[in-house]
Amino acid sequence: MSTRAQNEKKFAQWQDLGGGNRMYIRKIPGRAGGFARYCKEVDAQENTIRFWQEIYDHTGKLIARHEKFPVDSGHQNL
Repeated sequence: MSTRAQNEKKFAQWQDLGGGNRMYIRKIPGRAGGFARYCKEVDAQENTIRFWQEIYDHTGKLIARHEKFPVDSGHQNL
């Protein structure tokens, strides 16, 4: 389990979702001009509720999503 300070250090952006829940976002540039966005949703105690990866092309269009937690569902092309 990560603390709030650790999450804020690792993820450049976050937003409060209400009820103490937060969503942390980290954007990583891709090699082909697009980017990946790692998203982590936590509860008020900073326990991970959901973690997923979003893949965007060079125009900023979402092209794939990969749910990693609580169940790894693999890549889903959109």
